[in-house]
Amino acid sequence: MIDLTQAVNSRHAVFHGPDIDQGAAVSYDSSLIAATFFADSVFQLDRLMPQPAVDLHPFFTALDEIEGIVDWSNIFGNENPVELDIGCGRGKFLFDSSVHQPETNWLGIELDYTEGRRGARRLAKRDLANGRVIGGDAHQFLKNHVASHSVAAAHVYFPDPWWKRKHTKRRLFTDEFANLLSRIVRHEGFVHSWTDVGDYFEVISSLMNHHPDFTPLEPAPEPAGIDDEDYLTNFHRRGRKMGCTIYRGLWKRM
Repeated sequence: MIDLTQAVNSRHAVFHGPDIDQGAAVSYDSSLIAATFFADSVFQLDRLMPQPAVDLHPFFTALDEIEGIVDWSNIFGNENPVELDIGCGRGKFLFDSSVHQPETNWLGIELDYTEGRRGARRLAKRDLANGRVIGGDAHQFLKNHVASHSVAAAHVYFPDPWWKRKHTKRRLFTDEFANLLSRIVRHEGFVHSWTDVGDYFEVISSLMNHHPDFTPLEPAPEPAGIDDEDYLTNFHRRGRKMGCTIYRGLWKRM
């Protein structure tokens, strides 16, 4: 009987061994080959099996777990100002901000649970009490769970441009979204948005510049990009390395 351990260890030896002269007669133990195929199948199946989810509470919360209007002091345990990272992705900006601005509470919102949980794991590893992630649709969270004028700032960096014309209705920035920002951001608060898509920035700027509750300001300077960490987000890093123009916007809530 062939030991499966032997089969697994011989996977590379059997199928990826030294080059053999063309036409040479080669004979392998058929039972070893069969066992190796079986071990390889088990190995691949194990990779595809869902892994037990790590409990990331309180760093990650699914939107369907939230009822009513959120109380920021219950989430963060203090009365510090709250800033939102809408579409936080893997959480680079959220994580960096939580580390470098501990006097502010940072909440990321991410539709993609896999990416959102990845960002939450970074927060959990450092036990950052001022950083949290909500997994779910930003429109629904802002509309149903955020109190009026309770947010110091909203950050929307590199939102999905939805390139195809038939998909543009899926873009985050719409009249409705601008109105949601107007409702949740406190007076004298701010909305920040960056993108590397010129026509989308025209849409964003038009919506925000013409909204009666916002006035445009000069945005903060772009990081110099002296190393791989000197970028606002992962999409910012990618855009700069591809030579894209980064369009930046800042608006103040009146």
